[in-house]
Amino acid sequence: MLHSMTIREQIHKVKEQSRKLSTSDDGQRRELLGLIAEGLVRDWPLIQSANEQDCQRAMKEGESQALLGRLSFTEDKRRSVLTGITQVSLLPDPKGRVLEKRLLDEGLTLSRVSVPLGVIGMIFEARPDALVQIVSLCVKSGNAIILKGGAEALLTNRALVSSIARSAGASSLGNGWLLLLESHEDVEEMLSCRSDIDLVIPRGSNKFVQYVMDHTSIPVLGHSSGICHLYVDKDANLDMAVNCAFDAKTQYPAACNAIETILVHSSVAASFLPLLQKKFNEKKVVIHGDERVCSFIRCLPYKEGDWGKEYLALECNVHIVDSYQMAVDHIATYGSHHTDAIITDNDATAKAFLMDVDSADVFVNCSTRFADGYRFGLGAEVGISTSKIHARGPVGLSGLMSSKWLLYGKGNVVSSYVGDHAKTFIHKDLL
Repeated sequence: MLHSMTIREQIHKVKEQSRKLSTSDDGQRRELLGLIAEGLVRDWPLIQSANEQDCQRAMKEGESQALLGRLSFTEDKRRSVLTGITQVSLLPDPKGRVLEKRLLDEGLTLSRVSVPLGVIGMIFEARPDALVQIVSLCVKSGNAIILKGGAEALLTNRALVSSIARSAGASSLGNGWLLLLESHEDVEEMLSCRSDIDLVIPRGSNKFVQYVMDHTSIPVLGHSSGICHLYVDKDANLDMAVNCAFDAKTQYPAACNAIETILVHSSVAASFLPLLQKKFNEKKVVIHGDERVCSFIRCLPYKEGDWGKEYLALECNVHIVDSYQMAVDHIATYGSHHTDAIITDNDATAKAFLMDVDSADVFVNCSTRFADGYRFGLGAEVGISTSKIHARGPVGLSGLMSSKWLLYGKGNVVSSYVGDHAKTFIHKDLL
């Protein structure tokens, strides 16, 4: 029984069980996802009750509104994750895709095919919906999953994993691919299991993600902060700019893709800023502005360090710039390479912004809140990565896949291709 094993032994057991999931066919994994979705509906009263207890405890302990927003597993979030499971299930099978195929010589064919990473370790704070998203993507991609949620969501996570394990137990693939860890000591043990865990995905605060990156030799996929910008260009449609800024700041301010700074070209500041403030007043957004912003609207004066803050709340910086280049330079200096957007009717400026801003997601004339796996059509996401290696931006199925080379020969030997009478490789691409 797993509960009689040490954490390291349990993790190793998941590694062994992961082979069953990694070699399964797409039909088996779709069946499993269907059972999981049905189970979440079946067990919703228990899950909802557990989440209410977690939220009540968090409020009593004085947790921030940002954390409470992430912790609350509402009906809307439940509908969203159920839709995500269905979408993930219907996506093409990511396993076994031929990525490259090459004829090296007659009778010698090389292919590179997609394969699951193996075992994913996910550590997250106060995001029950993230738990369901990562499980659905791991199942579809054939990866086992080890979960460690924050203490603030302990009861919700237990209820969710209990539901998923119960549903999976009735499938042909079983539930040996799933493990929930609960204590801080479990995290330390998990981060040391380099031989059994192939990728760690942390989701949470800047400080939390950085801690994970600093305390493991296992590859980590994630971002340490979400300091996102919206630049209102001199050629912007100001009504569009106001609406996009309002959505990007207030639709879900605790999200990592919510804007923290609005950059405004000086030529439109006098017209734009009063419109922005009027709209922001609807949600009581606190504006932190530079000296010139303060001359146009009532706001809190800029303080040293504000440009680098990730508020994750109904607060936002506003900074006036005198040129497009100043905006791009500001983003390069203070941004976190997560998601940045421009509002402009100038096609040349828009195209330049897409190339000049070095972020995982760069948008034109829309809210930064679109930086999301579900909205990108990935079904769901395991997180957003600002790394340039392996996966970048919202990470869906493709980010949970690796590849391997397959070579078919007919008794070929390397000695035939060296020496005075060496054969010549054909190296003909077949895809």
